Amino acid sequence: MKKTVLITGGTGMVGRRLTEMLLEKNYEVAYLSRRKENIPNVTVYRWDIDKGYIEAQALETADYIVHLAGAGIADARWTAQRKREIIESRTKSIELIANELQGRPFKVKACVAASAIGFYGANTGDEHLNENHPSGTDFLAHVTRSWEQASERMDNVGVRTTKLRIGIVLSSSGGALPKIAAPIRLGVGAPLASGEQWVSWIHLDDLCRLFIEALENPKWSGIYNAVGAQPVTNAQLTRQIADVLNRPLWLPHIPAFTLQLVYGEMADVVLGGNYVLNQRIAKQTDFQYSFTNLTEALQDLLAR
Repeated sequence: MKKTVLITGGTGMVGRRLTEMLLEKNYEVAYLSRRKENIPNVTVYRWDIDKGYIEAQALETADYIVHLAGAGIADARWTAQRKREIIESRTKSIELIANELQGRPFKVKACVAASAIGFYGANTGDEHLNENHPSGTDFLAHVTRSWEQASERMDNVGVRTTKLRIGIVLSSSGGALPKIAAPIRLGVGAPLASGEQWVSWIHLDDLCRLFIEALENPKWSGIYNAVGAQPVTNAQLTRQIADVLNRPLWLPHIPAFTLQLVYGEMADVVLGGNYVLNQRIAKQTDFQYSFTNLTEALQDLLAR
């Protein structure tokens, strides 16, 4: 009998690709959504986080849960209201699921919850960070601490839970890469600020394979840094994109104050950087990345 993976935030960039890969592996896939939608090969169940409602069959049929739901970090300026939405969209959603499972029979074997390397702080310089490093003190760190603490509710109801601190996801369909590549294609690309800030990246397909491995492998639990093995600087990333696209870099570095004027506090997302190590994945698991080299990852993605 096919196993069912229930996904929150399934229509986002990661959720869409993860769905494709799960279907290829003969899983049934279901989404939790605020409205009924017709999505090919996916069963959509309704939920209303504010009202504390989940369609009963969603949890009754789930063998695994993937928690991706959350308002986009870089989708809008960080007003007080937006900050609250960013946090509560991540925390109240998984808390609702845990509350619904509490005290009733269920067959959920594992939950994999997204987190982010922002846990360590928006800008940690050249410090090499593993899963044991403490949290930062800025807004992104607060978001991810809250996110992870809420996800621990799944452990508390008896579901093996893995939390993936996700780095900069490289994809042809969204995220940072198309935004960086667009001006480079036009011949006006440039590194951001000093260009020395670290980018701990991962190819979207490798990230989705990590989610599946964490679901299937009973040895996985707790925190893992979901990044590749070779962080690069923003300048190196920009140059390698230009090389793969065979385009020049025309402009000087884009000044930090320009980004701060445009984005406000949200500029921390692009001005900061982290050198993050995938220590637990490398030393405690047998997981093999498909893309360990940035040039190969860019060639795969930018050729699409």
